Amino acid sequence: MKRRLVLAAAGFLALAACGPSDDAGRQADEAPEVTEITAAGTAVPNTIGEQHWLTFQRKVEEGSQGRFRVRMLVHGQFSEEQIAAGLQRGRVQIGNLSAMMASTLVPETAMLYAPFLFDSEEQADFIYDHYLTGLFASLLAEQGLHLVSWSEIGFHHIYSVTPVLSPADMRGRRYRVSASEASRLFGDALGADVIPLGFGEIVPSLQTGLIESGENSLSLYVRTGTPGEAPHLTLTAHSFGMSVIVAGKAWWDGLADSDREIIALAYPSIAETRKDTREEAARDLENAQSFGIQPRWPDPVERDRWAASVAHVPEALARAVGGQSGLVLETIAEGKAAFARQAASQ
Repeated sequence: MKRRLVLAAAGFLALAACGPSDDAGRQADEAPEVTEITAAGTAVPNTIGEQHWLTFQRKVEEGSQGRFRVRMLVHGQFSEEQIAAGLQRGRVQIGNLSAMMASTLVPETAMLYAPFLFDSEEQADFIYDHYLTGLFASLLAEQGLHLVSWSEIGFHHIYSVTPVLSPADMRGRRYRVSASEASRLFGDALGADVIPLGFGEIVPSLQTGLIESGENSLSLYVRTGTPGEAPHLTLTAHSFGMSVIVAGKAWWDGLADSDREIIALAYPSIAETRKDTREEAARDLENAQSFGIQPRWPDPVERDRWAASVAHVPEALARAVGGQSGLVLETIAEGKAAFARQAASQ
């Protein structure tokens, strides 16, 4: 009897010793492997662009039930040049590139910043959705990038230290341009004193008087300290700012179909980013006084005068960029005609 009790106790102790560890082992085997996705961008804190990336992170991690963890490097930890290189080398899986930066890989993307391509947001939406998306998806794929979505930045306007009332006021004015050929040609056409500068140099250069004007979207103008140095904003809406959300194509193609769907749907759709960006811009204009902004809206006749003064720039840009730039302009012209037909039929 004593021997049976001892053996039973020994068996119980053995089970106690191995049971939990076996359960832990089984749980470890069942735990999903976590794959890290590096997301990179240059979002400005407290803007709608930052919110779009945070939404992406949440939806990917929730949708994959923890199988994916998004490493967020979206506040300019990498320059756009580094993001582009990282996407092609597989060190960054998904990133945000301005159309200007994307043009270093797909030169034709520079055409999207040509002045006065679009007459309204509605026209631009129609042409992007029905004409430009397919074209640029193919061009980006040739360079190893998958187009996940467009991300609207908004129309560019001219900011200045003193008021700009007409194109004639730009003659000789020290005007900051980006690395974009479209920006330089626009400034040259207006007779401005064109000064290429990096984005981070704008405010210090306004303070020292190196520049006295420039161009940007409302969101980037308002939230970078620029109004404090250049409070006058002429709402020319001359260039439609757009960026691309792209993934490394080799990585994207290697994902399971279900995972591609999770990631594709995680970043807000173009319809959502348009709505959010435009609502933010409207709020900024409503609160212009609190930001120290003095906005001025050109009337239709004045805007036509602006457009006429730089009418040759899109063709000049197409010649400078080369490749299929002519096709881009033809595609936009085709989209404009289709949009006009649609509007006439309603």
